[in-house]
Amino acid sequence: MNVALGGTFDPVHDGHLALFERAFSRGDVTVGLTDDELAAETRHVERYVRPFEDRRADLRRELEPLAEAHDRSFEIRPLSEPTGIAVEPQFDVLVVSPETVDGAERINDIRRERGLEPLDIDVVDHVPADDGNRISSTRIVTGEIDRHGTLTPERAGREQTQP
Repeated sequence: MNVALGGTFDPVHDGHLALFERAFSRGDVTVGLTDDELAAETRHVERYVRPFEDRRADLRRELEPLAEAHDRSFEIRPLSEPTGIAVEPQFDVLVVSPETVDGAERINDIRRERGLEPLDIDVVDHVPADDGNRISSTRIVTGEIDRHGTLTPERAGREQTQP
């Protein structure tokens, strides 16, 4: 099976690792990594996103051991539009998080319009942080949590003092 997934992955965290694990459990993986222009357009909050090449290098370091553990191959490709690589005919599965299911359905609509089979959409639940809210790159960048969802010491202290 050929599996696609996409994102900005800045920084990579345990929620992303859950997506990657699922993807490698299904087949060989192609990751669409948002290029610098698309990364800026798709952020739901204003924050700095590192350059594509830096994100790609970090992503490669994360994917290599997972691919090896699953005896799978992977490729990282630039993603320049939201529907990205998944509209290409070679893919069978699209791994997504809950907030991107609507986009996955749009991809399947495009595939049908092009006479292609729809993708099997595999939704991976969010990974919760220690406070029960989901781990997100934005929360990491703002210093609320680390990449594993552990509250930062300052944040943890505030949580304990609130009634």
